[in-house]
Amino acid sequence: MGDIEKYANILRTSADLNSETFLEWMGIARDSKNILSEATYFTCLKMLSETLGKMPIKYYRNTENGKEKAKSTKIYELLSVRPNPIMTPTIFWTVIENNRNHKGNGFAWIRHKFIKQKYGGRVEVMDLWPMPSANVTLLMDDKGVFGQKGKLYYQYDDKKSGETYVFKQESVLHFKTWLSFDGISGEPVQNILKHTINGGLQSQTFMNNLYEQGLTASMALQYTGDLDEGRMRKLQEKYEQYLTGAKNAGRIVPVPVGMQLQPLNVNLTDAQFFELRKYTSLQIAAAFGIKPNQINDYEKSSYANSESQQLSFLVDTMLYVLKQYEEEINYKLLTEQERNDGYYFKFNEKVLLRADMKTQSETLRNLVQGNIYTPNEAREYLDKGKKEDGDRLYANGNIIPLELAGKQYTKGSDNSAKDFTVPE
Repeated sequence: MGDIEKYANILRTSADLNSETFLEWMGIARDSKNILSEATYFTCLKMLSETLGKMPIKYYRNTENGKEKAKSTKIYELLSVRPNPIMTPTIFWTVIENNRNHKGNGFAWIRHKFIKQKYGGRVEVMDLWPMPSANVTLLMDDKGVFGQKGKLYYQYDDKKSGETYVFKQESVLHFKTWLSFDGISGEPVQNILKHTINGGLQSQTFMNNLYEQGLTASMALQYTGDLDEGRMRKLQEKYEQYLTGAKNAGRIVPVPVGMQLQPLNVNLTDAQFFELRKYTSLQIAAAFGIKPNQINDYEKSSYANSESQQLSFLVDTMLYVLKQYEEEINYKLLTEQERNDGYYFKFNEKVLLRADMKTQSETLRNLVQGNIYTPNEAREYLDKGKKEDGDRLYANGNIIPLELAGKQYTKGSDNSAKDFTVPE
């Protein structure tokens, strides 16, 4: 930084430029751009939102015989087919997850409708609408102003119509980040990583400007005498035409007698620019629970290692997110009676662990032969249709109960293994 400070003093003396102008000229202006323009931060948001968006949600019921698929309902149609007339489930969950990570909270309005019947009526869920987090204000009714003391309400300010709406907590799906100190609202990760992300933005801006200049360093123009601001600006613009841009790389620049161009060399290697940039990226990714290979850092990754990192991503990062989503959905979209009857929604996280065809085939074959999966369950996993008698469990004929082990070798025994039939 010695050379930069030296020439900064020259520029301040000759042209009376302030420090902010000089930093902007050098491509490291203090004012940060939109935080979404930081590549690692954007990649983390993309990874988390797309991961949630591509996981289908399933509807199950716990019975005496274990878990089974439940019959489709209006709520399940909304969650799996069309939450509202203009959004697919993929887009709907992606929007919610983007708001949750970027703003700390993700909200969805549950639009109810009262259906009149002969004796009274019932409340039915019509559709689901995401609410931009920047337009939502949480209100805790400590005095019972809205009718029920100690209840949480959500105030939504519609920026398009100018209208303000207040919803009860039962009418809003609310998803938070892990960073919450009161359990009511979440804090965005960017607040904790503010300085780290800003540093990443500054380094990215510097590199962008360096590319725009044709990968040539900035220069100081030394001259004898004094020029007013207007002439100095014209002189600067004239030399910028020769010095900036990829098209001017390697060009010979004519310099009048009495003037001298002095490069302001910034050695990226000596400044450990790329090492610091990489360290910053890893810090941002770690705060989101993103693995290095997911931000294209394969320095310590191999094919096998990437698979284990994907499993680690599911266990360490996504399971927490999915559990929170499932708890909120099951509580606010199912009735108490439905929950007591064993009904529940669950995201299918297995889509994240799809292996290659050879591994899938071997795994499914072992599960079928091991009396764990029926053939039809294995076929369903591969998106194949059911076959007749495919719902029965099959076991290897050599497998017998422990209490019958060795009886086939007993002389005169009527309990030989060949007469034993493995029960279903």
